[in-house]
Amino acid sequence: MNRMLPLLAMAAAGVVAIPAGAQVALPMATVVPDGAVLDVSATGRVSRTPDLATITAGVVTQAPAAATALAENAQRMDAVVKALKTAGLAARDLSTSNVALSPQYRYQDGKPPVITGYQASNSVAIRFRDIARAGAVLDTLVQAGANQIDGPNLSLSDPEAALDEARAQAVTKARARAELYAKAAGLSVARIVAINEAGENGGDRPRPMPMMARAAVQSDAETVVLPGETDVTASVNVRFLLK
Repeated sequence: MNRMLPLLAMAAAGVVAIPAGAQVALPMATVVPDGAVLDVSATGRVSRTPDLATITAGVVTQAPAAATALAENAQRMDAVVKALKTAGLAARDLSTSNVALSPQYRYQDGKPPVITGYQASNSVAIRFRDIARAGAVLDTLVQAGANQIDGPNLSLSDPEAALDEARAQAVTKARARAELYAKAAGLSVARIVAINEAGENGGDRPRPMPMMARAAVQSDAETVVLPGETDVTASVNVRFLLK
């Protein structure tokens, strides 16, 4: 005989007797012999000002021969890296993110594609902690010859403290909500049975600006980057015992 049938029948009557060793999933606000179980989900949210910026910048070159495209690209990229170091960026904050070489084709109806030249690209990831310098760095990149720019992406260099505050806030919210439900049901919160973290966001806030290179070339004004604020969130699922 299916052992779950008696359990289901007793649950319908408002009483659940769980044999030793039995594994039974309890739904929200399930009635148990010594109280009721209530599951509550809540999210904590705190705001912080980003203190870390990351920019990806590079050079794209084209030439009839692959070796020529790659050599020209390397020469122009070397000028970009030297300009960044001259601007005060440390070597540890510069890292190559991509190097590529690909043929360029001409397509005609009814004919196989013909290689017309080669395109070489090289990009570097730039990380710095003084966001106020982001605009000057972007301008330096363009002046040095970079023609492909993505960023800045703004984030927190150390999100853990903010995440802990958001986690504590989420648990406090869950407890307050459980107290509300318990009072409405004529019960009180006895204790927390379990806490599970459901997800988190450490404050990464990408802000790509693909047209930055063109804008910097067309304007004499210095590029301005405003950090604003970013939200750090943590979500929890909390199970309470009500009596």
